Amino acid sequence: MKKNIVNLAENLMAKSEVVTLASVNEDGFPRICAMANVKSEGIKTIWMATGTHSKKTAHFLKNPKASVCTYSGGDSLTLVGNISVISDKEIKHDLWQDWFIEHFPKGEDDPEYCVLKFEAKEATIYIDEIFETVSV
Repeated sequence: MKKNIVNLAENLMAKSEVVTLASVNEDGFPRICAMANVKSEGIKTIWMATGTHSKKTAHFLKNPKASVCTYSGGDSLTLVGNISVISDKEIKHDLWQDWFIEHFPKGEDDPEYCVLKFEAKEATIYIDEIFETVSV
């Protein structure tokens, strides 16, 4: 059963254009943002783009603990894990999307452009009325 529900969760994530991302702020409170799901690798690794000087980037540099969630038609997936702030030029180039130019006018080399790499440790899945929490 676990393998099947994980496959369903991977399909849910692959179809999710937007996810919510939670960081922990300087006062220890969760801070949730809607983010574009730039790329997902199953449910283990989720990639997002943001600003180098954003609040969430500052949070993750101090505390890499994070949560990502997606929802569609009654099905949901909540992941907990860690975020890395990535500024590697090759990775940024590989993940660049044309619409990013609205946020990063200097393009792929914009110093404000960075990538967040979320790596899940645990998944709580609710799909087709089946509820399961699994290690990732």
